[in-house]
Amino acid sequence: MKEELLKVLLDGKNEEINEIIEDVHPADILDIIHENENEIYNILNRLPDWMIAHIIEEEDDEEKYEILKVFSENKQRKIIEEMSSDELTDLVGTLDEEESMHIFEKMNAEDRKDVSKLLTYEKDTAGGIMATEFISIRENKTVKDTLKYLQKVAPEAESAYYLYVTDKNEILKGVLSLRDLVSSDFETKISDITNTNVISVKYDIDQEEVANKFEKYGFLTMPVIDEKNKLLGIVTADDIIEIIKEESTEDIHRLGGVDREEKIDGSLKNSINSRLPWLFVNLLTAILAAAVVGMFEGTISQVVTLATFMPIVTGMGGNAGTQSLTIVVRGIALGELTGENAKRIFIKELFVGIFTGIALGAVIALLGYFWERNVVFGIVIGIAMILNMAFATMSGFLIPVILKKLKIDPALASAIFVTTVTDVLGFFFFLGLATIFIQYLI
Repeated sequence: MKEELLKVLLDGKNEEINEIIEDVHPADILDIIHENENEIYNILNRLPDWMIAHIIEEEDDEEKYEILKVFSENKQRKIIEEMSSDELTDLVGTLDEEESMHIFEKMNAEDRKDVSKLLTYEKDTAGGIMATEFISIRENKTVKDTLKYLQKVAPEAESAYYLYVTDKNEILKGVLSLRDLVSSDFETKISDITNTNVISVKYDIDQEEVANKFEKYGFLTMPVIDEKNKLLGIVTADDIIEIIKEESTEDIHRLGGVDREEKIDGSLKNSINSRLPWLFVNLLTAILAAAVVGMFEGTISQVVTLATFMPIVTGMGGNAGTQSLTIVVRGIALGELTGENAKRIFIKELFVGIFTGIALGAVIALLGYFWERNVVFGIVIGIAMILNMAFATMSGFLIPVILKKLKIDPALASAIFVTTVTDVLGFFFFLGLATIFIQYLI
């Protein structure tokens, strides 16, 4: 229980604390810290450096430094030595120049070199999320030699589930699972049990693509290589979980016209800066839609009921377009939409729009008829609904695909363009048809 754990951390003897933390996950202690922020120093100061390092690694990137600052300079240095290279990189990446220099000064030479190298990679790529604490072994060694080697290096490694076989130049030659190693005879050569078909990722591919590979193959770790197949580091499953969460949040935010960094408990200024630019864009598209309506002022003045039904046509088109857009954007993100199936999916979305348009058009046509007691009015709004629903699903497919071709994030701008299309065409179809058949509506 949290209450019992808190009591032990605050009042327990050192022997009791050292015994209990072996079975406690750092994330659970982090939860206690969040609920008792005024006791943060008293809680953490009684923990060993390695546990404090793990707790900091569990914290959000923007908050890691806040925990580290609780301690003295010397204590910070000891904690940093226990942190992995990828987590140190994430920490430094959130700080300003002066703060990051303070962190670098506390690193040992090896960590400083590793972090400096990791910072040269783009943040959202395989190189930017990898750790350099991997285990590489030589294929000419025996199982017995390798097990002895693992006893020395495994405690410092990011993961020991997979062992990567390299040559003297760190060129990746194969992979060996820990299970295969411990189930083989001591005198077996590593080359005899190595799998040479290694699934790896290049350092510059997007982190979302890395996540897709993890999902496809179900690995716990994956090696990161350069153009010459040199092993640079590894990406682990816990990083991928964070990436999936981050990418999903980003897509949801961007579909809603919100900056990826905005948080629910963020500042008023950040929220305004995040939302206002896209609201201005929305205002421009709304003005465009209003301009289309203005073209048909004469028609509306003669058949006032048109104004009542206009939002129905555009609103349903917007919903249909958003449905199609959501499916397509997610398909692009997961790599499910490809050049081979794009035509088939486009035709499917078109027919989804047509058939749903017919169904909804029939309902709204009946409602229009009973509302106005005019068959032509019902036909006009029914046809407008079918046309707008068809174009809505088409735009929900085409707009994100086109943006992807233009190297623009489909989740970032698609929603605004789709809404513009459905609003403008919805008004145009409905009011245009009404203008054509105005003599039957008056």
